[in-house]
Amino acid sequence: MEEQTEKDKLTRRNFLGVSSAALAAVGILTAGKATHGQDQSKSQAKGDRSASDPGPTNPGLDAANTDSTNPPFTDAGGVQTFKYPFSFSHKRLHEGGWSREVTVRELPVSKTMAGVDMRLTAGGVRELHWHTASEWAFMLYGTARITCVDADGRSFVTDVKEGDLWFFPTGIPHSIQGLAPDGCEFLLVFDDGNFSEYETVLLSDWMAHTPKDVVARNFGVSEAALANMPKKELFIFQAEVPGPLEEDRRIAAGKLGVSPIDFSFRTMQHPPVKTNKSGEVRIVDSSTFKIATAISAAIVTVKPGGVRELHWHPNADEWQYFFGGKGRMTVFATGGRARTMDFETGDVGYVQKTLPHYIENTGTTDLKFLEMFKSSFYQDLALSEWLSHTPPELVTAHLQLDKATLNAMPKDKPLIMPE
Repeated sequence: MEEQTEKDKLTRRNFLGVSSAALAAVGILTAGKATHGQDQSKSQAKGDRSASDPGPTNPGLDAANTDSTNPPFTDAGGVQTFKYPFSFSHKRLHEGGWSREVTVRELPVSKTMAGVDMRLTAGGVRELHWHTASEWAFMLYGTARITCVDADGRSFVTDVKEGDLWFFPTGIPHSIQGLAPDGCEFLLVFDDGNFSEYETVLLSDWMAHTPKDVVARNFGVSEAALANMPKKELFIFQAEVPGPLEEDRRIAAGKLGVSPIDFSFRTMQHPPVKTNKSGEVRIVDSSTFKIATAISAAIVTVKPGGVRELHWHPNADEWQYFFGGKGRMTVFATGGRARTMDFETGDVGYVQKTLPHYIENTGTTDLKFLEMFKSSFYQDLALSEWLSHTPPELVTAHLQLDKATLNAMPKDKPLIMPE
């Protein structure tokens, strides 16, 4: 009985690994240290001290990354790190707010997309600018006023709140400003893993690097009138909180009028595509958000005990942002390799195109995350969908499942289980 109690204490989380957060911080690959799941099982069966770690450790990182320090038996082989916390990113501080980014430089596997977390105070301005990449945004907190002009020079001005989105295609000039009472925080996602917020086309920077006589002739004013223009980029700066929205819209419209394009998307005004007792999924792509032709997304909520089912994406890599709760994800790669990593609020994840994976809620509150794709449309395939639409005799020959088990499989791609 005592022997059995000791065995019960040994769970699949009690085997040697390396903290995923520590790996992300120092950029160390662990392919050489990964052990095959079969070997781990043998080690556990012996009840020996192979999993012990008596040397120096970082208890905080280990506790937050239990599936890396003590990986499941099913993990096997070297799978590239697919997690990076925004907390490790350099925070670029300004009067009026801050920004920090996760690009391919921080997360080498993230080749197709990059992200920026930005905070603006009430009145804080992300200055007038544009990008060489398309910008998709998700409001995390507060309210903001966004402005742009479309390709025909017509203005767009609106206010956005928590849960709302916006999308600015490549080359469309725009700005963002925090509103009262406490400004805003938002996530920006770009369709280029090499993109950096340090490499945008900024109004102040452009003017500072253009001869003053040229600027004067361009504006039809004297050089003296330009004496107070900034000598370098502003990027983020503090200004007064803007006035009423309708007044800004009226003035910005001018003779050309208001743009017929809606660059914003009111997420909660659209029903989820799937909802059940374990959570919900909202899909945002060009079928519902017409201007978003370069990036598509799923906004996912998984309740405690739920799992984003085993699935893969045939058409694009998946860039993830976790903005609530705790979870873990296993990615299965080619060659019989698999790796599990833990995620919590503020973490970025990445799954390469076609690789199977799942995401499980391991906390006591709702797990919330974004799935982002460099594609105009959302697409996925689920394991249950595949097997339930394949001749059952063929499935049985592969997996040795009985008829009752096959019949119990979901037939309509639930997205989140249990239904």
